[in-house]
Amino acid sequence: MTKRLFDGFNSVSAKQWKQKIQVDLKGADYNDTLIWNSNEGIAVKPFYHADDFDEFPKPSNTKATQWNICQTIFVADVEKSNLKAIDAIERGAESIKFIIPNDSVSIEGLLKNINLTSTLFYFDLQFLNNDYVKQLSVIPTKAGIHIQTDIIGNLAKSGNWFNNLKDDHKHFESIVKNTNTFSVDASLYQNAGANMVQQLAYGLAHANAYLNHLENIIDNEKKSTFNAIFQVSVGTNYFFEIAKLRALRTLWNTLASEYNINPNCNIIAVPTKRNKTLYDYNTNMLRTTTECMSAVLGGANTICNLPYDAIYHKNNEFGERIARNQLLILKHESYFDKVNNPADGAYYIESLTHQLAEKALELFKDIEANGGFLKQLKEGTIQRKIKESANKEQQQFNAGEEVLLGSNKHPNTNDKMKDELELYPFVKTKSRKTLIEPIVEKRLAESLEQNRLKTE
Repeated sequence: MTKRLFDGFNSVSAKQWKQKIQVDLKGADYNDTLIWNSNEGIAVKPFYHADDFDEFPKPSNTKATQWNICQTIFVADVEKSNLKAIDAIERGAESIKFIIPNDSVSIEGLLKNINLTSTLFYFDLQFLNNDYVKQLSVIPTKAGIHIQTDIIGNLAKSGNWFNNLKDDHKHFESIVKNTNTFSVDASLYQNAGANMVQQLAYGLAHANAYLNHLENIIDNEKKSTFNAIFQVSVGTNYFFEIAKLRALRTLWNTLASEYNINPNCNIIAVPTKRNKTLYDYNTNMLRTTTECMSAVLGGANTICNLPYDAIYHKNNEFGERIARNQLLILKHESYFDKVNNPADGAYYIESLTHQLAEKALELFKDIEANGGFLKQLKEGTIQRKIKESANKEQQQFNAGEEVLLGSNKHPNTNDKMKDELELYPFVKTKSRKTLIEPIVEKRLAESLEQNRLKTE
């Protein structure tokens, strides 16, 4: 067959489509009826067309076929954590993220009997210790080791440095020299209520604060292999979240090029906590499934799923197994590892990616023009802007415009949770002295859930 099927049809322009839609609306206003505005200030149209682009976007260089299934393990007990990691790998985990609370944790004990050839490791250190980092950096593994130490992230979340500004940066410099990498935890901003433009801009400004400090510290011969790690939270706004991760890569590429370092970054994606609920908790599995799908299609390197009961149960084998199996089903039964760039060329996603990147870059430039990320953190500007965004979203939730099924829409009044709480699922307040106001994570359904618990 030499003749293409659609050669006999004339192409239809965007203008012609819009005219047809306006006819079908029978007098209703096109903009009021079919266009909606996101919290990021993006007007979403009913259709997207090639005419919307001056030139077609270039293919992305991510490989969705290579994303890793990750198991997160908080190391409270070395022996138990080691056995849990071995079990998770046997059951399909391809990478392990150890959250290490202090430098007394034995690295040798943690990695005992684990195949270092095929397993990728992330070490999230909640302390500063150069010698400990050196021990991690020489572990003989072919799959790779990534060390996550985020001193600015710790300041933003806790309100304090680990020790003090000077000492933290001194340790940080040493860590970067040993590992040729740094890590930015941008998940905090999403979980606290920042919109997507803010998440991207704050993550980029956060990274730029490091690059400004490290500009003369990173060896020139190592710049091409320098590795930046971004940990991001992903919500259920499906196509927007795909576009957000793609926009992050575009923004990092732009920033890294200014410093002549590796323009590729490593993205770890985790489902957001902000939309997770205490009541009708099984719905959390549906939320995390679509969030992980967005992460894959958006080009995340590693995905750590969130157990459906993580907000109210202690770590447990069942919840963690379900979370891991969700990723296994996506990868091996839903074929989310067969196409490298499945979102490429989708006019809607390409348009969202471009708009999010442009708006985030504009906000980033404003932050830098006003003293940079650290200065705005200390002045409380970042915290205030996130609160404004969070309050707007909270009002939408309270009014039923932002829907969480089972919470503010179709709640099951027979659902009882008072006796199920192993963890306190709400914002914890503790009076202490801090250098800056910390950025506080808060779920949308918290107030509603507290009122329901009182009436059980």
